[in-house]
Amino acid sequence: MAGKILIVDDVATNRIVLKVKLSGARYETIQASSGTEALQHVAQGRPDLILLDVQLPDCSGIEICRTLKAGPATRGIPIVIITAFADPQTRLDALRAGADDVLVKPFDELLLLARLRSLLRAKETDEELSLRESTCRELGFAEAQASFGAPARIGLVAPDRETGLLWKTMLARFMSLDTFVVLNRDEALIEASSANGPDAFVIAADLSRPGEGLRLMSELRSRPSSRHAVICIVSGEHARETAAVALDLGASDLLPEVLTDPATAEEATLRLKAQLMRKRTLDQQRENVTDGLRLAVTDPLTGLYNRRYAMPHLARIAERSRITERQFAVMVLDLDRFKSVNDTYGHAAGDAVLVEVARRLNFNLRQVDLIARIGGEEFLIAMPETTLDAARVVAERLCRVMEETPVPLPDGSGAVQVTVSIGLTLGGGTEHDPVDALISLADRALLGSKADGRNQVKVFDRPSAA
Repeated sequence: MAGKILIVDDVATNRIVLKVKLSGARYETIQASSGTEALQHVAQGRPDLILLDVQLPDCSGIEICRTLKAGPATRGIPIVIITAFADPQTRLDALRAGADDVLVKPFDELLLLARLRSLLRAKETDEELSLRESTCRELGFAEAQASFGAPARIGLVAPDRETGLLWKTMLARFMSLDTFVVLNRDEALIEASSANGPDAFVIAADLSRPGEGLRLMSELRSRPSSRHAVICIVSGEHARETAAVALDLGASDLLPEVLTDPATAEEATLRLKAQLMRKRTLDQQRENVTDGLRLAVTDPLTGLYNRRYAMPHLARIAERSRITERQFAVMVLDLDRFKSVNDTYGHAAGDAVLVEVARRLNFNLRQVDLIARIGGEEFLIAMPETTLDAARVVAERLCRVMEETPVPLPDGSGAVQVTVSIGLTLGGGTEHDPVDALISLADRALLGSKADGRNQVKVFDRPSAA
């Protein structure tokens, strides 16, 4: 399943319609008909996202949203407020309460699903960085986050300069401490590469040509200097396909088209402020993880995490698996006949092989996967929220990419053939083995791979219950 979504609506027909739409997109759904029931569901099994009707029989959906966003354990759950009324005040009240979006019935299915994908991707990023930072904190390397947010610098890219200046006037009324800069497309790219580039961009979907704003966003997302900037796309409410594509391409949020109206300008600033707050948190977490771990818990040769980091992080992956009831994969990978490489070509060649193996692992695994060097030629890989079949496919691909291309020797005299053996096991779900036990199971599978001829994947098969 793509994620678990809680649908909260007192009208059974509305819940059924939403369930059908979401089930077709492979989402798991649970339902509640009141605020009390919704809070019980959240407490019993935390959903990945909540679709929350604004009018409930026992309380306001906005109050439920405010309560959940105030709780440390639930504030990270994306909440989309559902309303049958398109009045600006309801939208503003919902956003002030912390809602991630407000959707008006009847739903546009294309835009609904694009919004859910966007919010769930953002949640996954938030959780992964938070998980890595909490591991650092446990090891004593992460500093407390600063509570003060410096004023933001925001680039406005409108269809023309006059519109950009109008945007600046209206938005500055609600964000007086922040700096707004009107830019054209080329100026935005130049600013993004500067040392003091904008923290956020507000970009019209259509600039001199239809869709040009989306192409600009893609360009900004591809550059390291602006990859993590807030990028909000201004799109008309009837441009459903454009809005859906913008979200799928990585837009942080969508802003209403008429930014010259006070109500829509205030809505835009509420959305901007929420995204800037999230960016500050993520930037701080990235800095803590990067700076705190670089020397203490990384392998100086390969740049991968070492055992000191890997073990507590694997424990946190296991803990999250217990909460989400989703399995995770553990692999132990070992270079075949690595001693002969050192004996034949020297230790410099052995180091070159280890560095190249690490590079290939990084290139062929997800950002959320844990990759660590835990021994001389032994590596540990953990893949959160992964099935056995998916993990096996990845492991077999790793064997292929290692074997296909020999590693050049550092003196330029030739290249050395490299193969790896991999032991694989699965944790989580109905099994709650300690992480040491999971690594032992993967090691047993690795020994089977070596015994059967090397350069292959073996899976530890649990004995079936009697």
